[in-house]
Amino acid sequence: MAIKKIGVFCGSSPGTNPVYAEKSRELARVLARRQITLIFGGGGIGLMKEVAEEMLAAGGEVIGVIPRNLLERHLGFPGLSNMQVVESMHERKATIVRMADGFIALPGGWGTLEEIFEVLTWAQLGYHGKPCGFLNVGGYFDHLISFMNRAVEDGFLLPEHLKMFAVSDDPGKLLVFMERYCPPLILDDIWGLNSENISNSNEED
Repeated sequence: MAIKKIGVFCGSSPGTNPVYAEKSRELARVLARRQITLIFGGGGIGLMKEVAEEMLAAGGEVIGVIPRNLLERHLGFPGLSNMQVVESMHERKATIVRMADGFIALPGGWGTLEEIFEVLTWAQLGYHGKPCGFLNVGGYFDHLISFMNRAVEDGFLLPEHLKMFAVSDDPGKLLVFMERYCPPLILDDIWGLNSENISNSNEED
């Protein structure tokens, strides 16, 4: 599938290990080199700042989506020409999901995990057929992946659900997975949903 825009979920903190920022910048350079637009939460702090700053420095296109109250608290990325201001966190996430062709989670906290898991949940339910990836910097997501495998073992996920995302410390490998992605046809087996109704279409603003 064609990947023209990537939604990136990541921490509003840089983390304690400099490798998190380094890998965020590496991801930005890879996206810019492939002329893939970055869509992110519009923040001017933490890993959000790192990935957006590097993307712009590399000549890439960046779209920020930020709730108005965060912008008014001066937490937005300064000087970004394409900043979409929304009224809530829910609207921010929905806007990013609607615009992007795929999603990558960098290391982060509650917000990052909530965002990527809701995107995966929507994929599980057939609301979209877009690929997801975890940029597993320094093994940050190792325990999370172990949890997902436990969920499969205990019958709360199907093995096919783990095919909806890739895990790698190499941004290029995540993009290859996304370009070759076909949603697993598992909906009929769970809730009797029609997998033909999966939509990958993006609405333009």
